[in-house]
Amino acid sequence: AENGEILFGTVDSWLLWKLTKGKVHGTDVSNASRTMLFNINKLEWDKELLDFFSIPKEILPIVGDSSQIYGYTDSEYLGGEIPIASLIGDQQSALFGQSCFEEGEAKNTYGTGAFLLMNTGKKPVYSENGLLTTVAWKDKEGICYAIEGSIFVAGSAIQWLRDDLRIVDEAEDTAYMASKVEDTKDCYFVPAFTGLGAPYWNQYARGTIVGITRGVSKYHIVRAALESIAFLSKDVLEAMEKEGSIKLKSLKVDGGASNNDFLMQFQSDIMNVSVERPVLFESTALGAAYLAGLAAGFWKDKDEIRKYRKVSREFHSEMSIEEREKKYKRWKKAVEYAKNWAKDS
Repeated sequence: AENGEILFGTVDSWLLWKLTKGKVHGTDVSNASRTMLFNINKLEWDKELLDFFSIPKEILPIVGDSSQIYGYTDSEYLGGEIPIASLIGDQQSALFGQSCFEEGEAKNTYGTGAFLLMNTGKKPVYSENGLLTTVAWKDKEGICYAIEGSIFVAGSAIQWLRDDLRIVDEAEDTAYMASKVEDTKDCYFVPAFTGLGAPYWNQYARGTIVGITRGVSKYHIVRAALESIAFLSKDVLEAMEKEGSIKLKSLKVDGGASNNDFLMQFQSDIMNVSVERPVLFESTALGAAYLAGLAAGFWKDKDEIRKYRKVSREFHSEMSIEEREKKYKRWKKAVEYAKNWAKDS
């Protein structure tokens, strides 16, 4: 390693190395911050950690901004030299793609799991409530930090209903099925298939369905599964709001499950915030494109980018305070049942 015969990096640094045919070994601050070898305050590789793990600094990529021209693709690949103008982590990119440029703005990406990030501005906020502190991005305006709550199971709960229980033919059918019943008949589904992520971080939790009676049908279970995604997101939001005085007014959403109208309405209901679904909901790709465009001079600044954001539908809470509090209290009780199932197994 010290002789320069081997290099170490992240997926993006490997892609950069390959696309430039070995000319550039680099990464950005957001990806570097996830290696657990990077000092997110000084924005450099942490000497103490490198020494502790006996990792020579020479093998690590040079760390740059999320929006800068790192190099050019080798002409052999695409017929010409194309600037590589952005490197950024996926969830940080989605935050940028949703135009969450101001402190306190947040987005939730609903995929196999769910990832709720809130912009915390130019200073890192160190969570005392089970959230991850991360670099969001760095551009010509400087550094931006975020706090993140990672939910292990979201869309994969619906996949389980479809592929394993086979009570759903297509994921798209779940909104219709959930709407066929007025509620879950007090049935709650905690999809802790691999434990619980933020803010619980409980490895012993397991998937649990509680409150089943003869009156509970597949429609109620489907509805409970969709509601569980919203409940888990509310758990993360509550943890975020404990970190400071910021009260979220609207949540920007993306990812495949954000197309589910029932889920988005219930998310708004249980959080008591408006939920904004954009026209372009592939926010991760959009964020990287915006950052590359800024570096290349295609866009002038964030104000110009913000003008491009269009909302396809906005959901507003229609649930009473009493009902919201009752449902959430029952959800928390269900979580308690799930928490330690695997502890003594």
